[in-house]
Amino acid sequence: FHRGYYIRARAVDHCVQDFLLKTQSHLRTQILSLGAGFDSLYFRLKDMGLLHHTVVYEVDFPNVACQKATLIQRTEELSALVGDTGGEGLGAITFSGEDYKLLGVDLSELSELERALEEAGLDSEIPTLFLAEVVLTYMENSRSDALIQWAAEQFPQACFVLYEQMLPQDPFGRIMQQHFRQLSSALLSLALYPDRSTQQQRFLQKGWTECSVMDMNEFFTCCTPEDEQQRMQALEPFDEYEEWHLKCSHYFVLTASKGMEPSWTPLSSSMTGPCGGGPIRTAGSVPAAACAAQTATLGLRRYGHRSVLIRPNVILTTGGFGQEGGQHCRMRSFHVLAEHAGCWKAGCWREEDPDRRWDRRLYHTVSCLSSSLALVVGGRTSPARAGLGMLWLKFPETCSALDPGDITVELVNLQPAAEAAVRRWRHSTTEVMFRGERYLFVYGGRSAEEPVLGDWHFLHVPGLACTVVPVGGPVPESRHSHSACSWSGGVLIAGGLGAAEQPLGSVFFLRELEHGFGWQAVETHPALIPRYSHTAHVHEGRLLLVGGVWLHSPEVPGLTIIDLSTGLCLDYTIDAEHLEWPLMVHNHSSVFLPDEKELVLIGGGGNCFSFGTHLNPEPVSLNLSSILT
Repeated sequence: FHRGYYIRARAVDHCVQDFLLKTQSHLRTQILSLGAGFDSLYFRLKDMGLLHHTVVYEVDFPNVACQKATLIQRTEELSALVGDTGGEGLGAITFSGEDYKLLGVDLSELSELERALEEAGLDSEIPTLFLAEVVLTYMENSRSDALIQWAAEQFPQACFVLYEQMLPQDPFGRIMQQHFRQLSSALLSLALYPDRSTQQQRFLQKGWTECSVMDMNEFFTCCTPEDEQQRMQALEPFDEYEEWHLKCSHYFVLTASKGMEPSWTPLSSSMTGPCGGGPIRTAGSVPAAACAAQTATLGLRRYGHRSVLIRPNVILTTGGFGQEGGQHCRMRSFHVLAEHAGCWKAGCWREEDPDRRWDRRLYHTVSCLSSSLALVVGGRTSPARAGLGMLWLKFPETCSALDPGDITVELVNLQPAAEAAVRRWRHSTTEVMFRGERYLFVYGGRSAEEPVLGDWHFLHVPGLACTVVPVGGPVPESRHSHSACSWSGGVLIAGGLGAAEQPLGSVFFLRELEHGFGWQAVETHPALIPRYSHTAHVHEGRLLLVGGVWLHSPEVPGLTIIDLSTGLCLDYTIDAEHLEWPLMVHNHSSVFLPDEKELVLIGGGGNCFSFGTHLNPEPVSLNLSSILT
């Protein structure tokens, strides 16, 4: 929530201050803020000493303007910044100072707006910056288009800054639209102008000669200095990376200009590399279908959980944040999903012994080590509390998929031999073989002290003693929220979120050597699109990457298949047309059933910004038989 408003204010301030800097040689300039609400922009600029020759005009509905005027008059610090107001406002002018004019006008009534601005002293012959932060999208398109065209036609030297939503049809966009509809504030512009390209064409067709657009991920990466990025990221404990990046991918900042000498380009990148990407080429699609569970699967609405196959076609899901007891909370219950004769059944179990109570952790790992034993490693309850240690999960050696409700799980606390190995979350724990013996390879993640980790630990099975095993080769970048799969006695690491909170596109294979292990980079072609918060599986020499979050493309990550012998990388979309809800393929878990060539996706979603909690309501099956031939 804090970051969402930060990046909005940062983008607007960046553009406004660039306008003031580029026009400082002019005797007079002006800023017109459309739908200004209770924005404090004028007062911040005045306090910084940046309005020596600039007048700020603010426009909003009359009742909003009157409330703001009253607030300014009653606040000594604000009144002092405005200075002499010259008496009460007249007509639409509710508050007036030497360099500040507050007007109460309906923006959709263009003739009234034009008349009120003329009375307030707006000069069409001097450089003018128009500012519209999430305003025009609430207007009928014919009226907002007319306003954009009027500004271009009436002001020979003009600049425009627009901040709005986009991408309405992907899963996150559908949740976003639903949120605003529930507030009776539908986003009307999205039907005609759903993305950056259409918004850019909109302005160019309405009389503006230059126009640039960035989504907010691009703006933060390309237009925010590195030291400022680091300052912001260190301000408070934070662990909602997926929702932060998704929110930023669904908002954009647009700048347009005409008649400006030199050209006004505040969104030009200071970075040397590319900041974004376009549509990707896909090899096809895979259909998604809801698992027809005979019993309620409400408890599987969660994210940050882990799922593991404990029997053929029997899946145990633990932890995460979801819906339980009629409220959203960190999950206490274990859930079992079992398939028999083509039908899925769901059951739930809760530890009642207060001395052995599940600590409701999330972003942990679960490794099934035998037919009756699984190991939980790490996880957190909050970003400030992550030293949760290890737990054994014990379940009956003989349990039937016919009634998952009969499967019970016993918790056994375990004191780890190497505490550093488990004081982390968003890590991976993968089984590897060294000299014929089993080890758990704990890699990466993050901790309360370090935002990203790049270390690893070998835990010898079954005693879990931390063992030093030599590792050579090119060390991967530190990362969390990556995927890890056992393969050929080693482990495949793919993607993840690295330093500076940037997704990674690298793939590494940790393979057994004579005297230890060695890291080896896996080259893919085309290059793997950087991503994180995905899941992964290996099947017959192919690495399957499922979902996740990426910043490269406006499309949603689906299924990526990498041929580990050739490096060929193919992307497939997930066809969720027949689902009754938006399918969130991040923060999920997945289990691959090799005999059926079926992927089962469990949970997924998150708790985003002001849009509320959005969780996949049912497990989903992906039939991969057509592409895993």
